[in-house]
Amino acid sequence: MANISSPGVGSGLDVNSIVTQLVAIERQPIVQLQTQASSLQTKLSAFGKLQSDLSALRDAAAALTSPSTWNQTTGSSSDTSSVTVTTDATNLPGSYSVQVTKLAQAQSNISKTYSAATDFVGEGTLHIELGSWDGTAFTAKPDATAIDISVGPPAKSLAEVRDMVNAANAGITATVLTDASGARLVFRSSNTGAVNGFKVTVTDTDGGNVDTSGLSALAYDPSVGVVTMAQALAAANASALINGAPVSSTTNTLTNVVDGITLQFQHETTTPVQITTAADTDAIRKKVEAFVSAYNDLNSELATQTKYDANTKTAGTLQGDSTAVSLRASLRNTLRGNTGASTTFTRLADIGFDVQQDGSIKLDSGKLGNALANLGELKKMFSNSDTVTPANNGFATLFRSQADQVLGIDGSIAGRSEGLRNSISRNQQRQADLEARVAQTETRLRKQYTALDTQMGQLQSLSTYVTQQMAVLTNNKG
Repeated sequence: MANISSPGVGSGLDVNSIVTQLVAIERQPIVQLQTQASSLQTKLSAFGKLQSDLSALRDAAAALTSPSTWNQTTGSSSDTSSVTVTTDATNLPGSYSVQVTKLAQAQSNISKTYSAATDFVGEGTLHIELGSWDGTAFTAKPDATAIDISVGPPAKSLAEVRDMVNAANAGITATVLTDASGARLVFRSSNTGAVNGFKVTVTDTDGGNVDTSGLSALAYDPSVGVVTMAQALAAANASALINGAPVSSTTNTLTNVVDGITLQFQHETTTPVQITTAADTDAIRKKVEAFVSAYNDLNSELATQTKYDANTKTAGTLQGDSTAVSLRASLRNTLRGNTGASTTFTRLADIGFDVQQDGSIKLDSGKLGNALANLGELKKMFSNSDTVTPANNGFATLFRSQADQVLGIDGSIAGRSEGLRNSISRNQQRQADLEARVAQTETRLRKQYTALDTQMGQLQSLSTYVTQQMAVLTNNKG
């Protein structure tokens, strides 16, 4: 039977307590390393937040150097119920007269009236072909393929024929129109425009392909005199006069008929609608405001991370850190600097950037509004790039370049972050090494104190035996 060992039972020596306390002393360097690792990780996280905020500032500055920002325009219409307008950066500001003489429409055909959508139409084959009509002459659309739809057997209802046509993707859509008079099947071109008209020829199983009985009731081919399905609307292009010049479109949306302008026709007009495009100063203002917001976020983060609170005697995570302190000073110098890019605006204060005591920017909306009225000079002030004379670089160009340098692979934040990661890695390795050593020490201590406990237990037993024997001798003498 195996011996059962419990340290301290035989001798009264508290082996577990002694070993635990000795191991705790051995672990003190590990605790110090853990505290140091926590501090390093906090600093690394702080630099990660700075990196994110600086990236946001770089992106905001990049937007103010982009030609698309300064070339952006907006359009207005004197009659938005008839014509609406949108623009892009390729548009040059201008004014246009637009008169809509005809809206684009899709061909629409209506069948005879049935009592209900469940009534049977018949069976056979529908042959649907897209193209344009010139009176009774039909010209097939070059890039379209005619579609044959087999109907039945058995005979199909209006609703079933509708579903079969819609599933065929033949370039037309089918619906059932139900009112007080009954149900009718409606075929409509999927797209507007004269080239998207259609004809329907029928092979009817009842043998009559051009009468109103059976599936032939859905036929429409004026080129051979078959109009058993009546045409409600003819396919047509939109037509208009833009500054007196006639234009045509297969849809009611005209894109780049005028460079960078999209017109949406809503109604035909009897008088011209005035379309005006101009620089989108509201969009530019928002880009400037976004830059100010990004700068203030970064400035606030830097202030928090590098501050020292004398009242609470607590320091920010990066208080005294040369990388963070240098970045904050560099940004402030750029913010308060001058540029030769514009002869009108040489300082950011000229356009309403009011730098506060804490380093943040308070934007004067009135001053910015006045600057937006001189868009050419404002653009130079922000976006000008001069590799020969850096003093002529715009402020957005300067901030973008500054952020790129700091955020680059060889930049200060990347270098500082990499150094912290290396320190954390070394710290973790040192902890692992010490943990292994402490485990060995604990094993050795337990072995030593267990042996001591055993020896003390044996001595205690011998002492008890001797005491008992002495008592016996004493009693015998008595």
